[in-house]
Amino acid sequence: MAHTTHSRLRAPDGTSFVEFLPEQRPTRTVVLLHGIGGSAHSCTDVAQRLAEYGARALAWDAPGYGRSRDPFGDVDLVESLAGSITALRLGPVDLVGTSWGGVIATCLAHHRPEMVRSLVLADSTRGSATDPAKAAAMRARVTELENLGPEQFAARRAGRLVSPHAQDAVGVRVRQQMARVRVPGYRVAAEFMAGTDTSAVLPQITAPTLVVVGEDDVVTGVPESRLLAARIPGAGLTVLPRAGHAAITEVPGEFTDAVTEFWDGLP
Repeated sequence: MAHTTHSRLRAPDGTSFVEFLPEQRPTRTVVLLHGIGGSAHSCTDVAQRLAEYGARALAWDAPGYGRSRDPFGDVDLVESLAGSITALRLGPVDLVGTSWGGVIATCLAHHRPEMVRSLVLADSTRGSATDPAKAAAMRARVTELENLGPEQFAARRAGRLVSPHAQDAVGVRVRQQMARVRVPGYRVAAEFMAGTDTSAVLPQITAPTLVVVGEDDVVTGVPESRLLAARIPGAGLTVLPRAGHAAITEVPGEFTDAVTEFWDGLP
């Protein structure tokens, strides 16, 4: 196993990253974007492995998540991420976005293509604005979180994120991660999802793209991932066996292999 080091990195706006560095000079810089019910720690197993591969890997805490500062008022999540990449002089970067993080990654790849070297969309979607009912349900989650509190909210929802094959410890970890979400961050995240439909921009994505999905994902599902791969020019698709929506946490080894094989095939 290659030696790596990790530490915390903070952008000027208070956005926090967990940074993993390889022993040798990094071959690339990858930024990993967690899902709406997670944090940087949802991605750290994969980030560690990507650093062992030779990448500088940064797992993002979105505004209002993990150790990042809570947002005040409206936040443009795409511009916030772009600002962090610029301020920390990271770009161009390889982006790995899971679920909601994949929607943000798609938007950044469209709006700021010069920042994105390659794109991995894991268990992701076009956003909830594809269907008014989905958008309404996404916004309703904020009220549910406020009413239940994060621990009960996680107890109700986290079980759907893993496959029936997941070890008990994985399910516990996913639930614990969701139990740490905070209302200010979740509200901004849910509103972003409810207001986003990337259908029109998918054919305009120019970054080399891989779509990854757990075969047992019942949240966004394999059909949605197939649609993403079909509409993004030249995109590949990898279906991970015995993995659910939280594939990045559930099968980090197989997930990492999919990413590095994709990178190895790039010009």
